Amino acid sequence: MNTASNTRLVVVSGRSGSGKSTVLHVLEDVGFTCIDNLPIGMLAGLFEHLQSSKLSSPGKIAVGIDARNALGKLDQFPIILDQLKASGINCEVLFLGASNNALIRRFSETRRRHPLSSESVGLKKAIALDMEMLEPIAANASRNIDTSNMTLHQLRDLIMKQIVPETSGAMAVLFQSFGFKRGVPVDADFVFDVRCLPNPYWKTELRQYNGNDLPVIEFLDSQIDVAAMLADLNGFLTRWIPRYAAANRSYLTIAVGCTGGQHRSVYMCNQLSQQFTRQYSNIQVQHRELES
Repeated sequence: MNTASNTRLVVVSGRSGSGKSTVLHVLEDVGFTCIDNLPIGMLAGLFEHLQSSKLSSPGKIAVGIDARNALGKLDQFPIILDQLKASGINCEVLFLGASNNALIRRFSETRRRHPLSSESVGLKKAIALDMEMLEPIAANASRNIDTSNMTLHQLRDLIMKQIVPETSGAMAVLFQSFGFKRGVPVDADFVFDVRCLPNPYWKTELRQYNGNDLPVIEFLDSQIDVAAMLADLNGFLTRWIPRYAAANRSYLTIAVGCTGGQHRSVYMCNQLSQQFTRQYSNIQVQHRELES
């Protein structure tokens, strides 16, 4: 196996109902390629396939493994894990646990069927069998997390801090200008309307330019209402962007619209992006109407 040494593998396992899907979603949001319920025997082959693909490095991979795996195969996990480590892959095993009472309560509240339950196997027996089958993975876990008394939000926050601390606070903020005549961006988290501001379009000498051009910038810089609007938006976003970052959002889209999306909205997005670049490392700008 010729796997790059900078490959990172996080194996996410644990008792059914303990929060594995939540963890995989968190990792996917921060750039991991996530595969749920991968048959244990295919784990080594997965990296061989990724290495032979067009990717220069498989990068960050998260794999969910649980009791839905082929029966009798989970005992091979320690051997496969050692093989992956020997090949140079940075392997971590995260095992999620929860008390029997917590799991019974969760399955009862959600009315979901335990993967191992059947007409002949009740919920309590399925929960016990689940842990018995997962013992080879639990015994090799590098991190154990008891989710019995955690909410989903608390689990997400813990994963961000413990498993991917380098991504905390790295939320991508996109400032997108647009024209209302072509519709509001459907994926925007905030939409601001700046059509009330002085319009450079009605200045014949400015009509040929857009909000990226110096003549338009100088004109809007001179307008009192523009400065007031910019100050208000800056104050509002300064207060509320950190709330979204604290909620472990991966991205935030702030749309600013004017009539045609050529002048005022472009200018405002550029100004806002310059201001927030000082506070956040991943600020992006997109001018929808100029790029279409």
